[in-house]
Amino acid sequence: MQIDINKIRSDFPILSTQIYGKQLVYLDNGATTQKPRCVIDRISEVYETVNANIHRGVHHLSQEATDMTENARRIVQKFIHAKHPHEIIFTKGTTESINLAASSYCRRFCKEGDEIILSAMEHHSNIVPWQLQEDIAGIKLKVIPINEKGELILEELEKLISPKTKLIAVTHVSNVLGTINPVEDIIAMAHSHGIPVLLDAAQSVQHIGVDVQKLDVDFLVFSGHKIYGPTGTGILYGKENLLNELPPYQGGGEMIGQVSFEKTTFNELPFKFEAGTPNYADFIAFGTAIEYISSIGLDAIKTYEDELLHYATSELEKIEGMRIYGTSRHKSSVISFLVKDIHHYDMGMLLDKMGIAVRTGHHCAEPLMHELGIEGTVRASFAFYNTREEIDRLVSGVKRVADMF
Repeated sequence: MQIDINKIRSDFPILSTQIYGKQLVYLDNGATTQKPRCVIDRISEVYETVNANIHRGVHHLSQEATDMTENARRIVQKFIHAKHPHEIIFTKGTTESINLAASSYCRRFCKEGDEIILSAMEHHSNIVPWQLQEDIAGIKLKVIPINEKGELILEELEKLISPKTKLIAVTHVSNVLGTINPVEDIIAMAHSHGIPVLLDAAQSVQHIGVDVQKLDVDFLVFSGHKIYGPTGTGILYGKENLLNELPPYQGGGEMIGQVSFEKTTFNELPFKFEAGTPNYADFIAFGTAIEYISSIGLDAIKTYEDELLHYATSELEKIEGMRIYGTSRHKSSVISFLVKDIHHYDMGMLLDKMGIAVRTGHHCAEPLMHELGIEGTVRASFAFYNTREEIDRLVSGVKRVADMF
């Protein structure tokens, strides 16, 4: 199946926006993706027709909203090929998913001096929750280094593993470098030592098909807003046996079995980890977003986005003074760059005046920036609704800014 770019672009209302009198070129998809009309309409439909608190009511609206929410859970299950729907935990996003996993996992399995292994290219969301556990549980963090291409050095990972290693938590795709990590090898290595793996898939599931059973990954997290769904939605996938062993992350309604002042028992999966009234309208629309991209096909999306990435890279490399960070052969659709001595903020601000939206700064990956010896970059990140013509505008804009300096 090939991408029908005109049809796809017509599905996203915001792409017709004018910025400073110029047609919007949106290249900040790594931060958040735009939403198709079907997702926007789905949210309105829920509030207009079936709005009621889920799981608790015997009346029709409550049951209808409950069924739609649980159907969204099954859509996610099918999308990542989980074995059971109750292995899918709804959260506010990748950040909350990792905080949940870190808190509950360390409470259950870690003691003072135990070790968690991360990588040098992690987002703050996969660093800070584990640092909090350093203070709470007394664990220690180890870091897999990267080479000059922005690739993990797996030989060093083998050296980092010790009898105290309790978990390896790594990103599938770097939000800065675009590097697609060899997660199959990492998981196999970890499991050979009896160590579970948490995979941050926030930058991968919208670009690359993920099969949690084939990978045999123990935990996987991602966000709805990066996969064309609503903000404030996310997923924690965990193997059933592991989730059953973990204590709840938060207390309150829905996650309980029975409550007395003497003792509380907890609900079964997945509700044990879903305290309080959930963001059900957006979870339902999250399911709609996954159905939308599934109808296009991730293989077709990946092929098209790879073409955009290669074209953008080849054109940007022609610019005098261009420095691209992340040159692995295995990349997803992200290019981080600097030009000459132009500050990333100045480049981003001037591109914005031309109607071109890019991201500037450290991209919530300050340790990686320190490793690279820079303060930040300009990042252009592509989606399947972007075009070569938009890349041409980016390249022309970067050249224009470079000439100004």
